[in-house]
Amino acid sequence: MARAVPALQRAFDILELFLDEAELSAPEITTKLELPRTTVHELLGTLVERGYLTHAGGSGSRYRLGVRGFQLGSAYADRLDLAREGQLAAEETSRECNETVHIGIREGTEVLYVAKVDSGHPVRMVSAVGRRLPAHCTAVGKALLAPLSAEKLEELYGGSTLPPMTANSITDYRSLLSELAEVRARSGQAREHCESNDSVACVAAPVYDHSSEVVAAMSIAVPILRWDERVERELTGTVVRGAANLSERLGHRAG
Repeated sequence: MARAVPALQRAFDILELFLDEAELSAPEITTKLELPRTTVHELLGTLVERGYLTHAGGSGSRYRLGVRGFQLGSAYADRLDLAREGQLAAEETSRECNETVHIGIREGTEVLYVAKVDSGHPVRMVSAVGRRLPAHCTAVGKALLAPLSAEKLEELYGGSTLPPMTANSITDYRSLLSELAEVRARSGQAREHCESNDSVACVAAPVYDHSSEVVAAMSIAVPILRWDERVERELTGTVVRGAANLSERLGHRAG
């Protein structure tokens, strides 16, 4: 476990006091947390500067939560909405195809799975909500990377070796760029064959929000023993419809 940063812990301690108090003064915070007065004043100044706290009234002697905390809370609520709506859309899609369906978002160079519905088949992919995988190894990840600018992709991957998960994984930046170009040519439809799991193939499609930004992707994962070209074509259509369904739930208007 990484070493905790004392100054950061104290800043969080201050913020968490406002879970129970609308306003507090510096002396009150000093007393509650038993911290040196100078330390409290320095931390309060930083929190005010960053927008996490603001002065209450005109005196400047009391503090209340600032807008930055609201913005973080709103972002968290949006993520919860995506997870909830994603779960519903994944359930509908899985009922149509009876295969494992995932909803994933991108965090840096990783995919974070926020919703999942298992296949009804006895042989199926084993995974879990909250799991992270390298984006370049998954169909979901490719669907999320494809809309990024060349500059952003260079920032994420330029000059680095891509760690493989299987012998079929993409391991170099140029190959990734070529793959993403193909994804864009297919209107964002992505696929992977045994790149994150030796026994699983996937297809994926992007999910858009009300501003037409790609905010997630939906995938259908199938053990290769049930995979062939016909299945890939059928499931590609299914995942595109499922992603469109989720996009509509998030306020996206096609066209």
